[in-house]
Formats: sequence, structure tokens, C-alpha cells
Amino acid sequence: MSRLILLSVAVALSACATAHAARPLIDCQNDSLAANTKIIHIDGRPAPEQAKTYVDSIRKRIATFYYDQFRHFSDPAAPYFLFMSKDAQLAMGIGGCVRMRAFYDWGGAIPASGFAPKLIPMTPSPTNMRHFGTTPAGTALFFRVLGRNKTLGDYQLYIQCNFNGYQSRDFHLEKAYATINNFTIGYASSTFSDPAALPPTVDAQGPNNKISPTSVLVRYMPTFKQRWSVGISAETPATAIADDGVNTKRVSDWMPDFAALAQYQWAPGQHVRLSGIIRTLSYRDLIAQKNHNKIGWGVQLSSVAHITDRLTSYVTGSYGHGYAGLGGDLLIGSYDLVGIPGRTGELYAPASFGWCLGLQYNFMPNLFISASASQNRYLPAHAIDGNEYKWGMFSAVNIFWNMTPRMQIGAELDLGWRHNFNGAQRMARRIGAMCQFSF
Repeated sequence: MSRLILLSVAVALSACATAHAARPLIDCQNDSLAANTKIIHIDGRPAPEQAKTYVDSIRKRIATFYYDQFRHFSDPAAPYFLFMSKDAQLAMGIGGCVRMRAFYDWGGAIPASGFAPKLIPMTPSPTNMRHFGTTPAGTALFFRVLGRNKTLGDYQLYIQCNFNGYQSRDFHLEKAYATINNFTIGYASSTFSDPAALPPTVDAQGPNNKISPTSVLVRYMPTFKQRWSVGISAETPATAIADDGVNTKRVSDWMPDFAALAQYQWAPGQHVRLSGIIRTLSYRDLIAQKNHNKIGWGVQLSSVAHITDRLTSYVTGSYGHGYAGLGGDLLIGSYDLVGIPGRTGELYAPASFGWCLGLQYNFMPNLFISASASQNRYLPAHAIDGNEYKWGMFSAVNIFWNMTPRMQIGAELDLGWRHNFNGAQRMARRIGAMCQFSF
């Protein structure tokens, strides 16, 4: 263990040896990860006079893995082996991670591996007061190509598959997209999301206000003067409508969701973003034999910033009507359209609101602690059953240590609260641990 500690400190110091004193330690860790990539030349090494240009090009390409606009803390690191052409115009990497989590609940166990306040049992069974579980969910394989072409310009291809399916072991597609200059086409994170602004957690569920949809989309997102970015996209919808099949029935999705964002970034990995989405939510009134189209919408303000070289803040806040199916606690259910008591055959888009605040403190580039709190509120406009979820809150305190550039461990304490409309409330507790190997 002493050798691992010495190796960890050595990696941290070498990553920052030439950095400015005020350089954020998170960036120092990213530098150490980028430096831990082995370059394999597929058609010969560059000539000596091209070496500097070649090295700069390699560093720039590897950095794109860690400063991607839609990268989350838990996403896989850059591949250990990167195949590079002699002219540095094409790079290809195959990588992934093996991630194992363990967790222990007491005082009433949540019936899931993800810690979601909406799932807190209000009257827990005596046979399920405590629970120990493990999951390989989050174990992933990915393939990425980065290139430059005279006709296409800069482009990249990305495919990622995770073991998150049935019983957390089935292999399923997580992302698959192509980016050509300012265009992204494929199965990717929604323009309405901001994964980088979410604080790190051991728990896979994370903050209970998390907006995290992935869908097939077409996005145009240019950047101006290296500071300003705007984006607009058309995205495949996935609506969650509470039809009963007797008075109301959902209508097939027939119109894309439209999302947009405006972002100001003052340094790599630091930004403030305003994003929004508008949706068409359709259902059929079986009593009147008539189809209806309701409009759902949401807005989100988010930011990630290095307050000091050691302290990083994460902030998100969202509000809207009929956007609950895009993430957060209310994703567990059908809350995009719900019924109106006493008015059979009618549905409406209820409001919801969520926020998250997080802080991360780096003792060293590869060792940090973080704390976060988040809340999601359901704000219906009509009377509702008293046993319905009103609001939930999630808080987490954790510590992460990169023992080597490719091995990370973490531990976390999670606390959650669920409040119902009738005033009933209950608290849940969990301790979790994680070990991850990247390659």
C-alpha cells in the first residue's frame, strides 16, 4: 500500500510540475490521465522536424476526451492504447472500464441499486429493513475515432456499450454518434442536458434532479471566439403519459422534441449554460373520441466552475411543464401528462422543479472529497391523492482516490428523504463503495 501511495503522489506531482500555481487541480489530474495514453503508430513515426507539431496534435486530440461538452464524471477515461497515423490526421482508440459497486441500506431498504428518493418505502416491510447489494452496472466498452479531413474538417465517431440492462448484466447500447465539425448525428446526450455540471457520486443514480436523456438526434452547435457556444437540435421523443386505457389513451409520438442551449465558457471545463426544450405530448380522449396535443417545455440553468485551484462548484436548476420524463425522480412513473380529477377524458402537463448544489475539494489532483444536495418537486395544478410523491431530496458525501491513473476507488454516504402530499415522510440511508479499472 505504501508503494501505491508513493506512486499516486508521484503521478500528481509530475502532472503539475510545469503548471502555473493557480492551475486547477482537476485539470492537473486530466493532464496525468492524458499522459497515460500509449501511442501506437500505424504507418510509421513522424519525421524529426514534424515531431513537435505531431506531439501538440496528439495532446489536443486526447484532451477532447476530458473536455467534451457533454462528458460526465463517471464516463470512461481516454483509452490506454491510441492508434495514431503518421501525419496525426487520424486517431483511433478502443477502451472501457470495469466498475464494481457495493452498497448497504438500513432502516428500510430502497428496492433498487440506484438510490432514488421516490423509491423510498413509506411502510417498509420488516423483511426488507436492511439490504446489502453489489452491481457491475457502469462497466463499459467504447470505440472512438478522431480525425481531420480536407473535405469534412474535424470529425469523430463514438460507440459506447454498458452493462446496465437486465439485472445490471445485459450488454446494451449507451451512445452511438458521429460529430462532423459543428454537427452531431446519432444516439447522444440531449442538448437539454449538462452532464458536466453534475457533481461526482459513487451511486449510479446521482442527484435526484438529474436531467439525463439520451436519444437519437441531429444537433448543430458552433462555438464563437472560443467562449460562446450555441446549439439547437431535433431529438427523438420518449414521452411518459398517465393514460388509463379507459377514458384516455396515449397517441404515438409524431413530432420531435426541439432543444436549444446558449453557453459561455471562460476556460476548458468551466461554463455557465442556459438550455431549454419544447415537446409535443399527445393523447386521445376516448369519451369524446378526439385527439389532443399538449405542449410540454422545460428550462435549465447550469454551471461548473473552479472557484479556486482546489475548489469546484456544480450548480443546476430546472423548471417546466411536462418534462418530467427527461430525468430526475419523476422519471420513475408517468408525469408528462396526468389526469384531472372529476374531468374524465382530460389530461394536462403538470409542473415540476429541481435543483442541485455540489462542491468538490481536491487535496491533490488525484484525491478529492465532494458533497452535494439536490431536490425534485412535483407541482400539480389540481387535487391529487395524498399518497402521491410531493418532493424528494438526495444528499451525498464522498471521497475519490485515483490510486493510479487507471484505477479509482471511492466511498460515499447517501441520505434521502421522501415527502408525500398527505404529510407522510420517510428517510433512507445508504453507504456505498466503488472500484473502477480503466483501459
